Amino acid sequence: MKKLILIPLFFFFIQSSQAQVPFHRGVNLTNWFQADNARKIQFRKYTKKDFMDIKSLGCDVIRLPINLHGMTSGAPDYTIDPLFISFLDSAVNWAEELNLYLLIDNHSFDPAVNTSPDIGQILTKVWPQLAEYYKNRSNYIIYEILNEPHGITNQLWGSIQQQTIDAIRSKDTKHTIIVGPSGYNGYNDLAQMPVYTDQNLIYTFHFYDPFLFTHQGASWSTPSMEPLSGVPFPYAQPEMPVCPPSLVGTWIQSSLNNYSADGTVAKVKSLIDIAVNFRNTRNINIFCGEFGVYIPNSDNADRAFWYQTVKDYLDLKSIPWTIWDYKGGFGIFEKGSSELFESDLNIPLLGALGFNIPEQHSQLIKPDSVGFRIYDDYIGQGIQDASYSSGTIDYYSYLLPNNDRYCLYWSGGPQYTAVSLDFVPDKDLSRLVSSGYALDMIVRGNTTGIKFDIRFLDSKTSDPLDHPWRMRVTLDGTIPGWDKRWHHLHIPLTQFTEHGAWDNNTWYTPTGKFDWSAIDRMEIVSEYGSIDGKEVWFDNIMITDQDTASVVEAETLGINAKPVSGNSPGLILMPNPMKESTLISGYVPESGLAKISIYSINGQKITDLVNKTLPEGTFNVQWYGNNDHGNKVADGIYICRLTTNNVSKYVKLIKQSK
Repeated sequence: MKKLILIPLFFFFIQSSQAQVPFHRGVNLTNWFQADNARKIQFRKYTKKDFMDIKSLGCDVIRLPINLHGMTSGAPDYTIDPLFISFLDSAVNWAEELNLYLLIDNHSFDPAVNTSPDIGQILTKVWPQLAEYYKNRSNYIIYEILNEPHGITNQLWGSIQQQTIDAIRSKDTKHTIIVGPSGYNGYNDLAQMPVYTDQNLIYTFHFYDPFLFTHQGASWSTPSMEPLSGVPFPYAQPEMPVCPPSLVGTWIQSSLNNYSADGTVAKVKSLIDIAVNFRNTRNINIFCGEFGVYIPNSDNADRAFWYQTVKDYLDLKSIPWTIWDYKGGFGIFEKGSSELFESDLNIPLLGALGFNIPEQHSQLIKPDSVGFRIYDDYIGQGIQDASYSSGTIDYYSYLLPNNDRYCLYWSGGPQYTAVSLDFVPDKDLSRLVSSGYALDMIVRGNTTGIKFDIRFLDSKTSDPLDHPWRMRVTLDGTIPGWDKRWHHLHIPLTQFTEHGAWDNNTWYTPTGKFDWSAIDRMEIVSEYGSIDGKEVWFDNIMITDQDTASVVEAETLGINAKPVSGNSPGLILMPNPMKESTLISGYVPESGLAKISIYSINGQKITDLVNKTLPEGTFNVQWYGNNDHGNKVADGIYICRLTTNNVSKYVKLIKQSK
């Protein structure tokens, strides 16, 4: 059956005597800060331009899911990693500059694992740190305590949530907090929430009904819904699929049998009304933090119709919302596309959501005419980490980078594991090859015997005789020498040699078919054996026609220096300049007496933050701008000093409250 997609004007009716939620509609910006830890965040996956693009759609809010508990040192203190804070600060700055609300969503969440009854021990340690850090930022910043708690009673969760509210308020009485019920933030559990006395709360719920339609094709359900496809919305008997054999006798078959009642517009509205009635009864503010339809097995027209149905009813009932998600399996881009804002937006879906529709242009891969950065503290824009390794790959190693803040560290893992950097969309390097461009980098190794390939892979086409062909260059102990010092390499692309292809568990010898005009990725690969016990660092990897890079060797890598991330014997202060506080982090190479002190620019000691024996490893300590007497010091320039038995380091710190 055909669905009529209308594009109504966006509006809200005022229904509550409470102050209204200040934002209206937006997106979840997923798979960015949901990494296992801060060192696995690909920072340039999103930039300020993405925030600008989202605002241009007509959005005024971004919900930012974060694996917040993974961004800490873990038990018992759960100290937040300053590297993560530096990333989050950028998102906060962009949102404030663009007048976008940013919901810091604690998405420390596994749908298959019940929420621990002891989770309050984490929440009441993590949230006060963020609240202290952001308490003086604008009202555009909002805290969401925990995404989709489940497998825990509403009574217990309600108590834990109250403890977390209290912990936040001990540091920050200004910012709005988002709270939600157990049961995956389900609307049916809203009424089981306590009556919280805090007046600056927003109550959230999520909406994915009928689940049979919104999650067809999903692998994470029990049982897997991957075999299920073609479920329509709304229900239409001629379009209904037969239950896949593997799902016969499960709840999915029962849901298919009941879909004539569940898969209707009226049923969708009646379920949203449960949240509406909760709001009206409590006279509080509510917000739909997630709703969406999984792309792979759903019909796009049906999907758009469902979004319009839900969105229109939320608007009618004055319920703000953020869709799940922006890019990804539930996103607003065309299925199977490169998810480029200029060419790949799902126009029917944007219309259904009432978003502004930007002009779209056909995606053409044009030959690159200038060089570009592949890695310089961060993976370059338009490049995605696709590495495969059981060893360590750290894009944010503090250990004596050639310049700036970080270098790329690679160690461990068996043969054929790789640092893999995927170009999205593919790159046409043909013009750069003919124009004399080169792969340029700074590289360092810790021991003799290191040998690996750097290679480019072209894109596999639909031609059955085509394969992902390789061009490679091999680095060993001769170029460069592995002497624990940085070396500059400038390798013209014309010096790469064809290597063949590995495809469908078959090796294909080179046949001269490598295509520089369709480059899928660049890889650094342990082609010749395991690199266990071997360590390699890279800095400033780029494609350029300038052979002018220089080695900056402030210190020589020590024989016993620790190679893992964060093990700099120096100091990292974030933020710097500081307003209310700064987190001081670093590494002590061996256990012993350590002192961390703050001095004025004139050399007068302000305070000792640490004066005790520290174990070998990383440390974190917060300074809130107080002297030894507990009084706030004036704005100005200060010196942070670390001294141990064999280390003395200084970092200039600017205190700037306004």
